[in-house]
Order: sequence, then structure tokens, then C-alpha cells
Amino acid sequence: MKIPFSAAILSFSLASGAFAQAPDHARINHLIDALQQTTAVSETALSPNGQSLVWAEGGRNGAHLKVASVADPAGARVITACPAGNSGRESDAVWSPDSKQIAFFSNCTPDHKPGVFVAEADGSGTPKLLAELDGYAHSLAWSPNGQELSFIYVKGSEGPVNALAPSPAPSGVIGVEHIQDQRVATVSAKGGEVAQITPASLYVYEFEWSPDAQKLVYVAAPPPGDDNWWTAEMYTQAIGEAPHVVLDPNTVSGALHGLQIAVPRWSPDGKQIAFIGGLMSDQGVTGGDIYLIPASGGQPKDITPGIASTPTWLHWLGPNRLGFSDIAAGKTAFLSVDPVTGQVKTLLAPQGQSIGDGRLLNSVSLSKNGEVALIASSFAHAPEVYEGQLGGTLHAITHANSDRKPLWGKAESVQWTNDGLHVQGWLLYPKNYDPAKKYPLIVYVHGGPAYANLAHWPYAGYGPVPFSALGYFVLMPNPRGSYGEGERFTKANRKDFGYGDLRDILAGVDAVEKQVPIDNHRVGLTGWSYGGFMTMFAVTQTQRFHAAVAGAGISDWKSYYGENSIDQWMIPFFGASVYNDPAVYAKSSAINFIKNVKTPTLVVVGSNDKECPAPQSYEFWHALRAMHVPTELVVYAGEGHGFYKPADRRNVLERALAWFEQYMPAEKQ
Repeated sequence: MKIPFSAAILSFSLASGAFAQAPDHARINHLIDALQQTTAVSETALSPNGQSLVWAEGGRNGAHLKVASVADPAGARVITACPAGNSGRESDAVWSPDSKQIAFFSNCTPDHKPGVFVAEADGSGTPKLLAELDGYAHSLAWSPNGQELSFIYVKGSEGPVNALAPSPAPSGVIGVEHIQDQRVATVSAKGGEVAQITPASLYVYEFEWSPDAQKLVYVAAPPPGDDNWWTAEMYTQAIGEAPHVVLDPNTVSGALHGLQIAVPRWSPDGKQIAFIGGLMSDQGVTGGDIYLIPASGGQPKDITPGIASTPTWLHWLGPNRLGFSDIAAGKTAFLSVDPVTGQVKTLLAPQGQSIGDGRLLNSVSLSKNGEVALIASSFAHAPEVYEGQLGGTLHAITHANSDRKPLWGKAESVQWTNDGLHVQGWLLYPKNYDPAKKYPLIVYVHGGPAYANLAHWPYAGYGPVPFSALGYFVLMPNPRGSYGEGERFTKANRKDFGYGDLRDILAGVDAVEKQVPIDNHRVGLTGWSYGGFMTMFAVTQTQRFHAAVAGAGISDWKSYYGENSIDQWMIPFFGASVYNDPAVYAKSSAINFIKNVKTPTLVVVGSNDKECPAPQSYEFWHALRAMHVPTELVVYAGEGHGFYKPADRRNVLERALAWFEQYMPAEKQ
């Protein structure tokens, strides 16, 4: 349920700046329209025998599946459960172990609810409905013996229940009523009733079948799921039996103590489980070191200690080799590690492109004999599906976006040092760059903080790339706290939010000003989520920025602790709860330094944001107004942490551009 604003009102504005409604910018309209013409290639899966591919094309509300032979991708055909002339949302396509069938979700059921379907891979016959679902499902998987299909299931829910989704209006007994469970469910590959096989007492985030199809391994915590992922444990469970705790990071000794775990993967002999452990900001945005633990439990072993990059996803390539996706200095690659010796080899390193297959962060699809399929894109190349041999060359399977050209300037990786740390970022040049001219600079800080700015094709929403298209240099730094430089670097901003990371960012501004012609009087700052916090905090610490736009930010960590629905994420970063160490939270709260602000700041947020609740933005705006600093607050009705309405995405960008143009105007010639 959403807060009851009129459906006709996109946002309300609390204004003390020079304008209350941003003007319509033809340039922005053209840019967003062009971005929306990019065909979304959202997921892909390679058959176990390596001979065929399935992928999804289309947006969130109308994706469809295509399947083709790797040898003849031009002969692709559509697989759909929708009647002729109708369309629907079809996703999560997975191959049967024998490569003969494809299972998928589709909302083209008799009651228009989600359903699990199976189709013959050769295109014969009509997809068969195995089960209609009364709820939200994702992460479809086939059991290794081919007898069952399993998935994460939120019975009774119409959509995702994660922290990015809009929060319903609170009601009833808070923390007791309206708590949803998320469990592993199965249905026979021949069809039948859906069975939830993990207990309601555990909210499951991700899972994998054992090689013999007799057990599951999963990461789970007691409900509510939004909040408790940061304290989640690893379980194994034999089918039909009670779960068994394999690993509790809250009690284990060593570097993993109190941190997060993700991507559990059985070894081929079922005796060990590999996983990623580290300091992570969000469920699904995985990064850390690679660990091994006996399947029966015990002390985990870090097999990548000191690695100067960030593993993000895992897959066993053989009994003595683990493959993993990796972020290193803003770039993604696929590598392998020997679990005994720790020797690391690079198997795939797409130059300047980000990779993934649509399941988890940087995951790829692998066949039994070493072929790989993935979706790749960069600032210069729109997304397409690629296939090839690990260690070899990838070739394009799709050409859905072959006519898409960047409407922004070139991108280059930039690097600098600060406080003895190596720091990387991306620099976008203005479109139609002329080295004889000076240009304004926008610094875009990523969310997280445990994440990274990566090189990928932009979506039609708020982000760094549109500013380049509209005549700005854009610096996208990956300061301490980011992925890509090893776990020590990711942990370097613990109990220090806004200090060392801000110094890294300012050093990056200094570095690029020495490389390219930037007008030092026209430097702006923006970001979303943690980037919104950094924007709010930075303007209390420096006068370097002449205008700022804070998206879904945090102004007071002390009040935020009691307002948000995911407070458990804060303890690994701050070292204690706000009740046990209020000083460490106050140290990084922008509101405590508000009298220092001179920078005109636009503040935007979704009314139903449960990660960074709207009162945080209201508090910051209210203080700026009291200090007579030019400011404006815009709250977008019904939006959560990530904006979904196209009109709202457009409106935010319009307002941000207008704000920067107003307070960083070009000099008159």
C-alpha cells in the first residue's frame, strides 16, 4: 500500500530556492528518449552442453525470451507462454541438466498470475504450465537430477520485498504483524503442487542444490528479511529434514567475524562449500574474499587473502579450480583460483566492459565444457549477449543494439594516490569536447559504500552519464570503502564515513584538474543513497563545490538508525549500535556541521524510501533553509529507494540539470 497522494501528482515541492518547478529541457527529453530506445538485454543462460543459448529482451514489464543455437544465432526464435497476439513478462530462463528443456517464469497464466512453465528447447509444442503461483518468485533453478524446479518464493506478495522496493504505509503491530517470509519452494518438473521446503522461521536470500540433489545450502536469517541479511548464517538442509547451521559469522573467529556471507557453492564432491565473505552494504551487491568451509561446518579458510581486487561471484570449474568474477580498479573480469595453492589466473578480461548474466552481481553462465555466455556493455557499447571459450575470444550472439551510439563523451579510467592508497575512478568527457575550452565538472559519488562505479551502458534514469551528454566533465570516483582494491580498502572507511573517502574524492578532483581543462568555479557534486549522504556531508566540510544535488541521502546517522528498516547494516560499519556508541554516529552526521554550509543544494527523495527515509532529506532541507542557504526539497510520491516511474526519473534529471545550470552558470562570452 502506498501513501495516499493523488495519482495525478508526481511530486510535491518544498521550495526556498529560486524556482519551484524545473523547466522543460529539450536536450534532456531527447537524451532520455534515446536511452529508452536501447533494447534491454537483461539475462542469458548457456545450455549445459554449450550448444544453445536463451536470453531475455525487453523491459521490466514486457520481456520476452529468445533461444538460438550458438552455431546459428541468426536463427533465434521466441519462446513464450503467451497466446498469439499477447505479450507478458517472461524471465529466469534455466536449462534442464540434459539441455533438452527450458523452464521459466511467465505471467501469461489463466489468472494472469506468475507461473512456472517448461518448454522443449527444440521449439516443439507449447510451453507447459507446471504451477501457478500465488506470490512473487525469483531465482529459478533446476535440481541436478532434473526432477524438480526450485525458486525463492514470497507467498502472497505481488512484488519484491527487498529494501529497494517502496515501503507500504506502516500499520498494525510493528515488527510483529505483516512480516513476510521468503522461502525455497519446489515443484515437480512434470507439474503439480508447489511445496515450500525451508522453514517459515528463516528468510532465505539465496540457495544452491548439492551435486547429488539431496540437500540445499542457503544463506538465511529470521524475518524480517529487509533488516536481518547483515546477520545471516549459512545452513545446509537435507530434503525433508531440519536445517543445520554450517557457519555463523557472528560467532566465528578471524577476519570474517561480524561480516557478511553470500554466494554459497558446493564443491563437485559435495564435501566443501565455497562462498564470498566480506564487508557488504547491500544484499545482492556481493564482494569480499573467497572462503572454503567443510560442508558439515567448521572454521572457514580464506583462500584469497590479500587479493588486490574484489571477488563478487563464484562457480566451481572442477574439483581443484574455482572460477570467480572480479572487480579490479573499476573493471570486471573472470578469473580462477586453486583452492589449495591460492594461485590466481585470468580467464576472461573484457577490455573496459562490465559483465554479467542477469542473476547476481557479475555472474556469468557456464557450460560443462568451458564455454561461457554473458551480457557485456561499456560506456561506448550498448549491451549484447556474448559467447565464447574461457581463455578465448568472445563473439556477439545478439545485435539488438548494434545501431546504438553514445550520446556522451569518451570515458577513461583515471588513477591517483591519497593517504598512501591507490584510488581509481572513471572520467567522462563532455560531448563534442574541445580542448581549447574550459568545462564544468560534476562529481558523481556511487551508493553503497561497498560498491563501485563500473563502465556500463546507462539506463534512462538519474546517473552520471547524462551530464556528460549535456556538456560536463563527470568524475566517478571509487574512494576507500569501494570494491576493486581488496578487502582492506573496502574496510578503510569503517567508523570514518565522510572523512577519508571525502579526502580521496577531493584528491581525485585535483588530479583531473591537472589533466583536463576544468573551470574550477563550476564544480558540482551529486550522488544517490550513500552518494546522497556524501553530498550532504561534503558541503558541510568544504567549499570546493559550487552546487550540489543530494539523492536519497542521510543527514543524521543517529536519527537514521531509528528510522530506517535496515539498521543491522550499520553495525559492521560503525562498530556498535547507536545506543552503545552514539559518538561515532554523530561524528559523521552532516546535521552537526550544518552551519558550515554555503553550497546551494537540491534534495530529492522518494516518499516510500525505507533504506534512506524521507525525513532524513526533510531534516537536511529544513536546516539549510534555516541557515538561508539556497535549497529545495522534492519528494516523489510512491517511490522507494530506486525510482521506477519514467516521469519521475525524467523529472529528477531535469531538476538536477536546472540546479547546476542556475548555480554554476557559464561565463558570458
